[in-house]
Amino acid sequence: MSYELIALLMFSTMMLMLLTGQRVFGAIGFVAVVAALLLWGDRGGYDIGYSALIKLMNWYPMLTLPMFVFMGYVLSESKIADDLYKMFHVWMGGVKGGLAIGTIGLMVLVSAMNGLSVAGMAIGSTIALPELLKRGYDKKMVTGVIQAGSSLGILVPPSVVLVLYAMIARQPVGHLWLAGVGPGLMMAALFIAYIVIRCALNPALGPALPEAERAQVTRAEKMRLLRAGLLPLGIFAVMMVPFVKGWTSLVEASAIGAIAAFIAAVLKGRMTKTVFLTATRNTLGISCMFMWIILAALAFGAVFDGLGAVKAISFLFTEQLGLSPWVILILMQLSFLVMGSFLDDTAMLVIVAPLYVPLVGALGFDLVWYGVLYTITCQIAYMTPPFGYNLFLMRAMAPPEISLKDIYGSIAPFVAVMILALTLTMVFPQIATWLPNYVYQ
Repeated sequence: MSYELIALLMFSTMMLMLLTGQRVFGAIGFVAVVAALLLWGDRGGYDIGYSALIKLMNWYPMLTLPMFVFMGYVLSESKIADDLYKMFHVWMGGVKGGLAIGTIGLMVLVSAMNGLSVAGMAIGSTIALPELLKRGYDKKMVTGVIQAGSSLGILVPPSVVLVLYAMIARQPVGHLWLAGVGPGLMMAALFIAYIVIRCALNPALGPALPEAERAQVTRAEKMRLLRAGLLPLGIFAVMMVPFVKGWTSLVEASAIGAIAAFIAAVLKGRMTKTVFLTATRNTLGISCMFMWIILAALAFGAVFDGLGAVKAISFLFTEQLGLSPWVILILMQLSFLVMGSFLDDTAMLVIVAPLYVPLVGALGFDLVWYGVLYTITCQIAYMTPPFGYNLFLMRAMAPPEISLKDIYGSIAPFVAVMILALTLTMVFPQIATWLPNYVYQ
């Protein structure tokens, strides 16, 4: 059997196992181990799994993962994130669509606290959505706002997904996080611009708070809420400024962030035993899940490298089919959109990374830039029917008056905005590459 046929058989077997509902790391790791044992016998099969484990354990930046996840859960479980929305509610309520704009701001800051899209979805649907509906906002628009805003969690640093990509693509986590800043803020700004334009054309979609209600909030109360709401931003600054300035390493910065969040919760009297145990257990669960996925992906990638599958695919696309590098890149992005209809971001990455990442490098593209493109495409796939990840998260967390039809009908304009952001990042790579190049020059 040819190596190309073996690679195709491995890939198809893995996809079949995933369709049966097996856990991602179990399906990928099983195929990798069985293929290694059949190809190279006991010794070769054991060595591949063992070397992947040692590589994972020796990857020092992996220590950032539990630190940032713990920081996010502490800020969320201690309700410090709730103060953010109260601040936006008071300061932005007088603007048409102001609460929706504030929700996008909330999502950006929650993303900077946690790095997971599910955290933004949970906070947005439980805190922001009921308030927006009570204030007479159009339910389709605000449903789309929360779904779109929560997707920023996998792009704005500290993105957990970019940590996973960094490990598989062998790229520096710091470069990837900084590369996500420009596109992430640009996408948030485009969301806000869309809200402003829509509400200016049709004020009924996002009515401003009545003047009588705004007058009830004193200036002293506004300043108190401003200080409380900016606390998470201060924690993020305390963590990231020393790292960007080069005073601390990435791992040290993540530890500073976790300690700062813990101290903030203690000083506000919100670090209860329940909060601490919940944050610790969730951190352990998320960290172990990602480590198993990375381990499986490394083992699978090692078998693919040994088979020379990447070179065969590169030869097929560039020599036999005569496709240009840009056409191949666009086809890769389209494949993510298709897979995103039934897989989450980590599953997509570990399935195709052994093929795509080396191929992107062989085509002459920057792997840090491509990591941002992958992440933006995942964001779009999250919101693409029929089985987008965020669509079902929203259905599970939304109040009863939000129907599945409302959820599906809300995402079209925001997907269009995200496609615009993806296109701009592809045409102007400097949007992603300028900041890491500046910091690490």
